[in-house]
Amino acid sequence: MSRIVPDGDPSFEHDAEGPDDMPAHIRAVLTTTGLSVPISAGRLALGTWQGVYLWEHRHRPHRRQITITVMGEA
Repeated sequence: MSRIVPDGDPSFEHDAEGPDDMPAHIRAVLTTTGLSVPISAGRLALGTWQGVYLWEHRHRPHRRQITITVMGEA
């Protein structure tokens, strides 16, 4: 990802929140910001080699909030 959208590249200049701000926006568009995961018997129904990961695109430390919505029958 650092080759596609490198930090400090003048093509991606926008630093209202720091020099990694605009590259982080572009990386978020190229990856995903939402995910649907099946749940079966109260557990994530993932394959053997599957997992859920959060990829932070910024270098500066800051707080994030994650929203989880569960839909289905009880």
